[in-house]
This record gives sequence, structure tokens and C-alpha cells, in this order.
Amino acid sequence: MIAAYAVGREARRLDAIAPRAAWSLDEAVDFVADRLPAESRARLTPGELRTLLVLHMRWLHARGLQPAGVVDLPQTLGTSAEVVVRDDDVTAWLLGEAPGAGVGILDDVDAVHVVDAHLAYFAEIGAVGPRASSIDR
Repeated sequence: MIAAYAVGREARRLDAIAPRAAWSLDEAVDFVADRLPAESRARLTPGELRTLLVLHMRWLHARGLQPAGVVDLPQTLGTSAEVVVRDDDVTAWLLGEAPGAGVGILDDVDAVHVVDAHLAYFAEIGAVGPRASSIDR
């Protein structure tokens, strides 16, 4: 009887905890590199790509989209405002930050491709919600 209670209690606790989406820089670099067009891959070194992904994560963190210390916290679905990330906002920010981080982006479209592929990686690992429709923006 005690074991059944413990199992039930633990099942309810785990059901309330948000699933973990584990972002890995090495995996993200490989995932994004595999999805970049050949022209973008030729213009960006793996080190530059890595730097752009770290910059993207910093942009997300600055907007509260990569909070610290969320392991084993209860889900709060529906209790907070929706956050919409516009691809062009982060792309413009990356283009501005890249030179200071030592990344020479030769063609602006490379930043667009990096952001698109990185967002696809987030979707692959379950770290993002659905896309907002153009009506929602």
C-alpha cells in the first residue's frame, strides 16, 4: 500500500514538471551546419558558426527565453503571456553583434540561414512552441 502511494505521488510530481529540452552546443553546431546551404557553409567557419549560435542563445537569455535554474520546476502553461520570437529581430541583432565577436558575415543571408536552422534545432529537441500565425503578430 505504501509503495502504491509513493508511485502515485511521484507520477503526479513528474507529470507537473516540464519536460527537459537539452540544448547542446556541439549538437546544435552539427545540426545547423548540416542544414545550411553550401554557399553559407563555404563562407562560415565552424568556429564562426559556433559563435553565432552562442550569440543567439545570449539574445534569447536577454529576453527571458533561456531562464536559468528551470530544472524540475512545475509547468506554468497558460499562466504567462505568450512570447513571440521574430526571425528578423534576431537576424538583425546577429548582424550587428557578429563583427564585435570576430565573425565576418560576408552575406546577410548567411545570418538568416543560421537563425532558421537554429530554430529548427530548437523544434527538433522540443524547446519551442508552435509558430505564431501572421495574424497573431
